[in-house]
Parts: sequence; structure tokens; C-alpha cells
Amino acid sequence: MITSQRKTHPSLWFAASLLSLGVASPALAQEDDPIKVGVLHSLSGTMAISETVLKDTVEMLIEQQNAEGGLLGRQLEAVVVDPASDWPLFAERARELLAQEEVDVIFGNWTSVSRKSVLPVVEELNGLLFYPVQYEGEESSENVFYTGAAPNQQSIPAVNYLHDQVGVERWVLAGTDYVFPRTTNRILSAYLQDEFGVAEEDIMVNYTPFGHSDWQNIVSDIRRFGSEGKKTAVVSTINGDANVPFYTELANQGVDAADIPVVAFSVGEQELTGIDTGPLVGHLAAWNYFMSVDTDANYDFIDAWIEYTDDEMAVTNDPMEAHYIGFNMWAEAARKAGTTDVDAVKDAIIGVTVPNLSGGYAAMMPNHHITKPVLIGEIQDNGQFDIVWQTPSTVAGDAWSDYLPGSRDLIADWRAPMRCGNFDVTEGSCGGSTAAEEAEAALAE
Repeated sequence: MITSQRKTHPSLWFAASLLSLGVASPALAQEDDPIKVGVLHSLSGTMAISETVLKDTVEMLIEQQNAEGGLLGRQLEAVVVDPASDWPLFAERARELLAQEEVDVIFGNWTSVSRKSVLPVVEELNGLLFYPVQYEGEESSENVFYTGAAPNQQSIPAVNYLHDQVGVERWVLAGTDYVFPRTTNRILSAYLQDEFGVAEEDIMVNYTPFGHSDWQNIVSDIRRFGSEGKKTAVVSTINGDANVPFYTELANQGVDAADIPVVAFSVGEQELTGIDTGPLVGHLAAWNYFMSVDTDANYDFIDAWIEYTDDEMAVTNDPMEAHYIGFNMWAEAARKAGTTDVDAVKDAIIGVTVPNLSGGYAAMMPNHHITKPVLIGEIQDNGQFDIVWQTPSTVAGDAWSDYLPGSRDLIADWRAPMRCGNFDVTEGSCGGSTAAEEAEAALAE
């Protein structure tokens, strides 16, 4: 379903009158038409637990921008669709937004499989997609801006923390069965073996479908794996509402964070609102933002969110901050270019720097990834995270992993004259396939 609310404006009535008289007024119509912002997040299905608040976040940012006079002298209008946690439907809804609604930009997606479904559409129709969630890397598209974490901004620092600070020697890589967990775990398996000399038998990998609910046997396997004399941790890429029964079963079987800590890449404050967090105190998450960050900018954002939702218990999380950063980057690039034209914005946004909520700044890099701090948080009994470790400065997102064959020699740079998302530095040439073609191949696997 598409929801689009237009405000009637006297000058639009005037323009319509001119047209009825055979007098064209395209400039007037363009100036008075709102700037359409597509919002592509699941409002139903297994991912609604995570994505609904992101839709609300974009609408709040639009409301704030309009209260400040809009953008380029025009008001913004949210065009909201519900792809319903259905990956092919994401592509259909993206096509509706670009081809029918003619939105200027899209903010959306959570899972990588949904992003890869949408990517060929935004490249074909030359749209702009701001993607706010951590992902597996191995991609750089001219039409996508990755404001969530790449592996070197989340998963690699997380395992470094567990190895160096906690002394972990055995690793459970548990994930939902789709692109992000499988690629991330390939990277982590190679990294653990190459960098730390971890033996294959000390790495346990497990995948479950979206919405998985029966965790009894899997948690039992994790307990047995962790009872063989070596410090063990779970690195979790479990997504969506499957996290609730997973953490519940950990508590049921007495899996304590002191014995087998879990570090999650897709569990934040929003997901914890549906869980009794008392038994989970001490388990971890790796993000680039937590609601507990102590800065004035963060407190202002939290206050605005509580006022917008009219809910004193409303929480904020990392992907919300990523939308905050991405929205402000897009608006600043449009101001810099003097237009919302896609090609002009793509050129103008490289190098744009805006505040983050952690007290620093985020910059858009030539590979369409941004700079971010990396934070490790420990779950508290109030559903918040106590930050136990963070990088001393921001980290630039790497589109291509240094730990996978075929990727370590690739870079992305969308500035002229290179304009390439997979430039091979050893060959001195741009790769033959586009990001859309690579996405289609990944979905076919």
C-alpha cells in the first residue's frame, strides 16, 4: 500500500487554470510540487519488529525538515510502502516508488536479501537508495549509499574485542539463513583462522530460517560446544523476531554471559523491548550507536523521538541514527547541488560531512560508505546497553573485505574519472559485472 499525502496549494490551482487555457507552466508546477521521499520498510511480517520504527524515523525527519522551511524552498512528502518482509515484493514496491510515484530518493530496507532485490531496480531506474543497516560488504553501487556498518566497522572489531579482552578461543557463528550472515561468517571464519590461528574444529556454524522459534536443540549444541575447556562465545547474525525465542531459550538453559557471551549484530534497543532482559545481563552487541551515548546531540534526538511518538518509553537504536545521518547527508548534498536531481546529488554527496549522535561527524566516502565509530555494549536489566569499549576515532567503511579471495584487491571509487565499484588494483581495471548483476547472482545462490 502506498500512502501519499499532498497539501493543496493556491498556486497549484492557478497552474491548473493556466493549463486549462492551454498555457503551460512547468516551472511553476515544479517549484510548488513537494519533494517526494520514498520509505521502503516492512510494516508487517517477520522484520516489522525492526523496520517499523525506521519508517517512523524517516517521517519524523521529514516533519522536522518541513518545520524548518523544507528543502530548496519546497516541502517534503513521505511516500510509504509496505513490502511486508517479502523479498521479491521489495523490488516491486521500489519500482512503484521510482516509476509511478517518481520519488526523489528512497530510504529503506533492513536485510541484505531485500537490498539485493531492490538494487537492480534502483540501478535500472537511476534512483537513490540510502541503506541504514549493518551488512556484509562485498558491494558498492553508484545508486546506493551504505550508512550502516560494513564488516570492518562491526563484525571484525567485535571478534577482536572478544579475542583480546575476553580471551575467546572457540566460536559459534549463529545466523539467519540468508546473504548477510553467510557472507559475514565466511569473512569471520577466514579472519579467525588467518589472524588468530583458530582451528576449523573450534568454529561452529549454524543457520536457521527467518522467524525460527524452536531453539532448544541448537542452544543445547552451543552449551556442549562451549563445555570442552576453551572459552567460547556466540557471534550472532540472527535477524528479526527469531531473536526473542533465541534469547529466551538461552535463559531457560542457563547460558550465562560469564560462561558463553553472545555478541549480536542485529539486536538493539528496539528488539530488547520484547524480551525479559534480566537473565541476559552481560551479553553484548556491536553497533555504531547506542541510546545510552552521553552527548547533547543524542539527548536532543531522544527527546524529539519521544515527543514524536508520544511515548515516554520509546527507544532509539543504531539504524535510526543511520537514517538520521543519511537523511541529513542527502539534504546537504541537495543544497550543495541546488537540486534533488539524482546525478547531481550523487556527485555532490561525496565528501559531505554531517554530525552523528555520538559527538563526532560522519563523512561520505568515495566508495559510498561512511565513517563511523564502533561501540561494544553490554545488555543491562533495563533494556539499555552499557558501553564497555569503543574505537578511539571513526572508522571508514570498506566495501570489499581484505580477508576473502577475489575481494582483497578490489576498491570502490565513484568519483570521476574512475566511477567504479569494483576496481581491481592488480589488474588496473574495473570489474566486468555491475552491482546489480552481482546482487542477482547472490540471490540465485
